[in-house]
Amino acid sequence: VQLQAFGGGLVQAGGSLRLSCAVSGRALSIYIMGWFRQAPGKEREFVAAFRWGGGTTYYADSVKGRFTISRDNAKNTVYLQMNSLRPEDTAVYYCAADRTYSRSFTTYQYWGQGTQVTVSS
Repeated sequence: VQLQAFGGGLVQAGGSLRLSCAVSGRALSIYIMGWFRQAPGKEREFVAAFRWGGGTTYYADSVKGRFTISRDNAKNTVYLQMNSLRPEDTAVYYCAADRTYSRSFTTYQYWGQGTQVTVSS
């Protein structure tokens, strides 16, 4: 599985951004697709995830109700729609994939390059 994330940028607090993750590979339906983020000096943390083939969607409490993870099967792309952004959402965001669901970044085998999201106050 290969992943490529893009769509980050600079936005004011209260604004929105949509991140995209282009996915290539076989049997994608068995994979968990996740978004993580890492702020300077902090550990990489879970943001959201779902199984490509369908099922439960998972969110970190800090983003629940503001962020939405989704996919476009035709484009093999996973999205992270981020609304009501806060300065504390500032981080490098990564998309990831693995056959196992976990909120720990150490579980995920496949990673895209990060994309910077900066939220100004």
